[in-house]
Amino acid sequence: MKILLLEDDYILNETLSIFLEKAGYKVDGALSIEEAESLSFENSYDLYLLDINLPTGNGLDFLKSLRIAEDYTDVIFITALHDMDSMALGFELGAMDYIKKPFNPQELLIRIKAKFDKPVLEYNNISFDKQSKILKIDGKVIDLGYIQLSILEKLLSNLNKIVIKDEILLDINISDVALRVAITKLKQKLGIEIKNIRGKGYMLEEL
Repeated sequence: MKILLLEDDYILNETLSIFLEKAGYKVDGALSIEEAESLSFENSYDLYLLDINLPTGNGLDFLKSLRIAEDYTDVIFITALHDMDSMALGFELGAMDYIKKPFNPQELLIRIKAKFDKPVLEYNNISFDKQSKILKIDGKVIDLGYIQLSILEKLLSNLNKIVIKDEILLDINISDVALRVAITKLKQKLGIEIKNIRGKGYMLEEL
């Protein structure tokens, strides 16, 4: 799971990044909205952790810009605010949770795990156990090679989100041609529609 952390306090940013990485997550830390915008454009994330009050802007405005760009990645706000209007706006924009400063990093980890660490990914009649790497369709075990299974896991873990092509190529260590072939075989074998988002990557939409 890959996380973008937007927090202008360098020490808190560094502390949370190290803590979450030790828990098994990949974390990119941004100290400004400009840096976060650049990272969100270049990478695909599973979760945004956004501070609201920032010297160069507002985390809520950053979330607005993401939604306008059709980026619907899940968001947890980190805030010292007790302003209910700000909280309400955050949820209207699609934030899934928020945590108030000061907080114990363990509390943040618990919230993330409760919402994201699902051992079995499901899509229509497909189920995939992330621990055992067993794929089933209608309860029947389906055998896929490492490359196809790795791509499918990325797509299932990011339903309705674009999985950046370059990220797939780098993580799985395959060529562009091999990726296209694997995507075609997945469509044929599983009977699923994988969208090719031109110039960006691939997406599996919820039915």
